[in-house]
Amino acid sequence: MPTAVIAGGSVAGLASALALAGAGYRVLVLERAPAPPTCSTAEAGSAWERPTVPQALQSHTLTSLGVRVLRERAPEVLAGARAAGAPVLDLTRALPAEAIDSAPEPGDGDLVALGCRRSTLELLLHRTAAGLAGVTLRHDTTVAGLELHPGQRSVRAVVTSTGERIPADIVVDATGRRSLSRRWLHDAGVPLAADRTSPTGLVGHTRFYRLTGRTLPGPLNRGHGVGDVFGHYAAVLHPGDDGTFAVALGSLPGDRALWGLRTPAGFTAAARATPGLAPWLEDGVSTPLSPVHLISHPPNTLRGTAGPEQCPVPGLFQVGDAACVTDPLFGRGMSLALDHAFRLADLLAGRPRIDGAQRRAVARMTHDLFRPWYEQAVASDRLRIARWRAAVDGGPAVPAPRGAGPTTEEIVRAARGDGTVWRGLTRMLMTLSTPAELFADDKFLARVGQAASAAPLASSPPPPGRDELVRRVAAAEGTSA
Repeated sequence: MPTAVIAGGSVAGLASALALAGAGYRVLVLERAPAPPTCSTAEAGSAWERPTVPQALQSHTLTSLGVRVLRERAPEVLAGARAAGAPVLDLTRALPAEAIDSAPEPGDGDLVALGCRRSTLELLLHRTAAGLAGVTLRHDTTVAGLELHPGQRSVRAVVTSTGERIPADIVVDATGRRSLSRRWLHDAGVPLAADRTSPTGLVGHTRFYRLTGRTLPGPLNRGHGVGDVFGHYAAVLHPGDDGTFAVALGSLPGDRALWGLRTPAGFTAAARATPGLAPWLEDGVSTPLSPVHLISHPPNTLRGTAGPEQCPVPGLFQVGDAACVTDPLFGRGMSLALDHAFRLADLLAGRPRIDGAQRRAVARMTHDLFRPWYEQAVASDRLRIARWRAAVDGGPAVPAPRGAGPTTEEIVRAARGDGTVWRGLTRMLMTLSTPAELFADDKFLARVGQAASAAPLASSPPPPGRDELVRRVAAAEGTSA
C-alpha cells in the first residue's frame, strides 16, 4: 500500500486524506497547529482557536460545486453538516417569478448551497478522516523540507522542523496560502516556475450572529445569501449552521474613512444601511456571537509550482490554496479545494506509477481546474478596484471594458427577467460552469442580447452612497452595538 504524507490539516488537507484513503493510500496528515478541542460543532466556532488559519474567522460558504462533491464523494460529511443544522439552500428560490423560463427545469437540483460555518465543516472533515482505518492525524508537527531520490529527483521523504525523517511515496502540499512546497523545492535546488499574481484589493470584516427565532428574517436575494458587491463596498450575509449567520463587509485597503468598520458599532451601522441586511440585525432578531474579525486578503495567485511550467518532481502535489488563491468575495475556495482533492486522488488511482508523466498529468489537471477562476477573479477585481478607487477619490465612474462577450452588468440585468440567463449566471457563480462555458452557450448569449432592447426591469433598492456610508459609520463609532 503506497504512503501519502499530507502537509496541512485544514480543509484541503483533510479532503485529500479522505480522497487518497479511498484510492488505496495509507495516509499521514501532519498539521502544525494543535488538535481541535473536544466540543460540539456548535461550540467549535468559539472554542477552536486557529492562529495558523486566520481566514477561518471570516465568512465562508459552500457553493453548488462543493455540495455536489460532498454528496457524491463524502456523504457522511454532508449528513453531519445537516445534523449540525446546516441548511441546504435552494438557489432557485431567488429566480424572479416573473422571469420567462422560471418554471422548474432539469438540472435545477444542482443549484444549491450549504449554509455552514467553516469551523463546523472543518471539524466534521477532521472527525471523518480520523475515523478512517488508513488515516493518521498528527498535530503540532511542521514539515520543513523534502528529501528527494538522488538522480531521479522524485519524492523520498519529508523532514519535520524537529529533524524527523518520514518516508513517503507521495507528498501533498496542503499548507494553504503559504504554499510551503515552494520553499521545499528551492531548498532542494529545484528551479521554481513563476507565480501569476494580481491584487484582490480587499480588506474583509466579518461578524457572526445567532438568530433568536427559527424563521429567516428576510429573503435571500442571492439564493444563498443577502447583499452584493456594490460600487464602493461589499456587504454580504450568509446563513450558517445551528441558526447562525455571518455578515461580511469589504473595503479597499487603506480606506481610512471606513476604518470604523473594525468597531462593532461602525460595522453594524454599515450592515444595517445595506439593502436586505437590516431585518436580520434588528434588536430581538439576532445576537452577536463574535467581535468584528479583520483580515487583509492576499493577492489572487496561480502557483507556478503547481502547473505545467514547473520542472516536475514526481510524487509532489499541491492542493487547494497551495495551488491557487482567488478573491474570497466569490466564495469558491472551499469548494474548489474539495473538488481538487478528489480529482487528484482519481488521477493517481488511474495512473499509479509515480513518475514525471504522472506529475505532468496532475499539473495539467490543476491548471485546467483553477486557471478559469483565477482569470475571472483577476478581471473582476481590476474593475472593482478601479471603481472603488474612483468612488473614494471622487473620480468619474469607471465603465466596464468591452470584450468579445456581454458585460457583467448586461448579464445581471438580463438575469432579472430571463430564467435561462439566470441559470447560466448562477451556475457560473456557484462554480458549476466556467466563464468560457457560459459564453459558449449560444442560447444564453442570445437571451442576454434580447434583454438589451427590452424595457428596463425593476431592480433592488440601491445601497447608500459613499458619503452616506462614511457618515453613518463615523457617527456610530464610539457607541455600543
